[in-house]
Amino acid sequence: MSKNKAPSQRQLKAGELIRRALADILNKETMRDPDLKGVSVTISEVRASPDLKHALVFCAPLGGGDAEKTAEALTRAGSFLRGRLGHEMEMKSTPRLKFVPDESFDNAEEIQKLLDQPKVKQDLD
Repeated sequence: MSKNKAPSQRQLKAGELIRRALADILNKETMRDPDLKGVSVTISEVRASPDLKHALVFCAPLGGGDAEKTAEALTRAGSFLRGRLGHEMEMKSTPRLKFVPDESFDNAEEIQKLLDQPKVKQDLD
């Protein structure tokens, strides 16, 4: 089976349900990890595996900050978050969570800087 295969509707739906549930959990819970204290976390996307046993969670601190540090802290809290997720969602099994820093915001900012350069603006006009 190809690794570049598009996700199924089931995977997309599960990913979005997990994303929303994790966002709610992070919003409600007081996290004990010092790297998560006072940090609002954005869960931008969740990609569920075809068997829904694993989920790749893209995260970043809201308003900027060290996304790598945030992902590492969420990984340390992964067992707790998975347990809470199991209570929040009605799934046959709760997926194992892998947190990775979401760099799409940085990429968008970099592209915007490039587009704002005078030479590029001249070509766009």
